[in-house]
Amino acid sequence: MSKALQLPPLKQPVLLSVVIPVYNEERWVEEIVRRVLASDRLGCKLEIVMVDDCSTDGTPALLSKLAERHATIKVYKQERNQGKGAALRRGFKEARGELILVQDADLEYQPSDYPALLRPLLDGMADVVFGSRFLGGPHRVLYFWHSVGNWVLTNASNSFSNLNLTDMETCYKVFRREVLEQITVEQNRFGFEPEITAKVAQLGARVFEVPITYAGRTYEEGKKIGWKDGVQAMYCIVRYGLRR
Repeated sequence: MSKALQLPPLKQPVLLSVVIPVYNEERWVEEIVRRVLASDRLGCKLEIVMVDDCSTDGTPALLSKLAERHATIKVYKQERNQGKGAALRRGFKEARGELILVQDADLEYQPSDYPALLRPLLDGMADVVFGSRFLGGPHRVLYFWHSVGNWVLTNASNSFSNLNLTDMETCYKVFRREVLEQITVEQNRFGFEPEITAKVAQLGARVFEVPITYAGRTYEEGKKIGWKDGVQAMYCIVRYGLRR
């Protein structure tokens, strides 16, 4: 692991950028926006950066209406479908906040967890915060083999990064802007998770992990990640873990 990253204290008031990649989430997108807007952000100002990954359902029309209704929402459209990592790369580029939080567009992750995610950063104890689904927070009971796969990937990642995370694959990751400014996101799909974890560790950023609520979806409800993404994640763990 690299020498510890040294960042200046956050200046008040803090702007929180919530970056939401969106692909065919017509069913959920209005509700997740409502929950983000209603969330307790511990005094942080808010901007919502939504990146539409070339949706083919009614999502684009809904995003346009939401942006017209709320000045805090900015919508960007990818010219072609590329994946979550590519959408986040665009969102990070457009975000203006001192803190940048990744939020999925479905209802698996709850904005009611924002206080727990933000506090270590606002208190000056962390540069990056991961929200863990395996630290005792309430969660929907679903696929056993998904949890096994997550355990395998997280521990493989830890062996390269020398971090002791319990949930590398979590959506909820919050970054100081200065951290993301030193990282180039290369992966277009779900390889983003192991890639960003490896690069955060190599920077020597202070990483905290906090328990979160998790309401996982079934594939019938729209879950998108599959076994091929697990294979790609392992490839990314080795590729970025060996890179210095």
